[in-house]
Amino acid sequence: MLEEDKIENIIGRFGKYQRWIFILLTISRLPTDYQLVNVVFLLPNVQYTCLDEEAYNQTNYCPCKNPQYDLSAIGNSVTSTFGLICEKRHLASLAQSILQAGILIGGIFYGYLSDRYGRKIAVFLALICEVLFVSLSAATTQFWMFLAMRFLIGTAVGGTMLCAYIMLVELSGKSFRPYLAGMIDISLIISYFTLPILAYFLRDWRKLQLVLSLPWLYTVVIYFVLPESPRWLITTGQKDKAVEVLSYIAKRNNRPTENIRVTVENLIYEEETSNRQQKHGTYLDLFRTPKVRAYTFITAFIWLSISHTFFGINQYIGRLEGNIYINVIFSSIGLIPGMTLVVIASLYLNRRLAVVISCGVAAISLIVFIFIPSNMNNLILVFAVIGQTGAFTAFAQIYLYSSEIFPTIIRNSAMGFASMFARFGGFIAPFVVNISIEWVSIVIFSLLVSFAGISCYFLPETKGTVLLNTIDETENSIKKLTDDVN
Repeated sequence: MLEEDKIENIIGRFGKYQRWIFILLTISRLPTDYQLVNVVFLLPNVQYTCLDEEAYNQTNYCPCKNPQYDLSAIGNSVTSTFGLICEKRHLASLAQSILQAGILIGGIFYGYLSDRYGRKIAVFLALICEVLFVSLSAATTQFWMFLAMRFLIGTAVGGTMLCAYIMLVELSGKSFRPYLAGMIDISLIISYFTLPILAYFLRDWRKLQLVLSLPWLYTVVIYFVLPESPRWLITTGQKDKAVEVLSYIAKRNNRPTENIRVTVENLIYEEETSNRQQKHGTYLDLFRTPKVRAYTFITAFIWLSISHTFFGINQYIGRLEGNIYINVIFSSIGLIPGMTLVVIASLYLNRRLAVVISCGVAAISLIVFIFIPSNMNNLILVFAVIGQTGAFTAFAQIYLYSSEIFPTIIRNSAMGFASMFARFGGFIAPFVVNISIEWVSIVIFSLLVSFAGISCYFLPETKGTVLLNTIDETENSIKKLTDDVN
């Protein structure tokens, strides 16, 4: 459906008002993105000297009742605070996995909340819960309390990542979506780059968590300045509110407002005709019709595979020798060209081809990784970063691609469902990394990301299309590549 975007004609592709909302959401998302990358400083593998009589001051001796932790590198961490060593070592991995579990639940919950009650309330609730739970985690006195807070943080992370992105997509015109695919990760790169700097000077995980939750003031502002998505309002038949929001945005962007009501009425009438005014979508709607059902399962597999590979590569980069603070900064810098490549690919390549190329880069770099001699550390680092960049760009592109495939009525539900599988991929990645035969782990990552790229063939091409609003439009209008060829 290469037709004009009538919403873009009213409010512009990405005017000064949308830029203001983008900046506000980027700042508000920082606590979320910090929690995605701070595990290396919260739950590190801490060295210690065992002071038990039978241990004779041996390093990392187990079992050990009286450890003396080496705090020179990172300082006070969750590992040293709660004694996550020896028989409790697995609890550190559990704390990270529980975050992924929380993201999984949060994606589902906030996805439904957003489709049912609106984008604005879902974004605000996710952001306010994020800073609240991060702050509370710094005050925990028992490990189970920290674990509970880690799960709740994960739910808010999942909601923020999903709903903030959908909000920005629906406030933008179709011609700006390629840029948005790269811009959405600016907050992640900022948090990834500044995290080791903050951790270096604070040297205490409680202080670090409190500092990472500071943007809560912006979160309060969100409720008063963030508009409801006009596309969601139109989809749910709220004509007067849609006209009000569109008129306000148009005025802020210095655009005409005289024909807005007529345009909204026409859009609602079109949806009443095609969809009999389905007010709200549910997760069951993802499986009721054949095309939407197929797209749901395919995108879920792609998200799982890309996430699995991305977090798997990060595990290997985290094991590289050298200064941990410098390594993390270097990894964050490696994401900057990836963000640029996402925008370029979204502008000049089809969505399907862009994801395939990114998956191919990740897969090939991992295969090459296997054959590099272990003493060539610099070359190993180069291909690790290339693989990370490939997986990162694939992740960013599949976000955009998926948001365009599904209609407005179930868009957040579909993204939440796919995000659930992405969390599962991230959850199992450490177990694959810890396979004793290294090349087996690498081959698994490479094969999965390769299959993800191949699976894109069965999805429709969406570049340049207007965001569809109803399930009927998706079933009747989007054609697979094979349909186009025929």
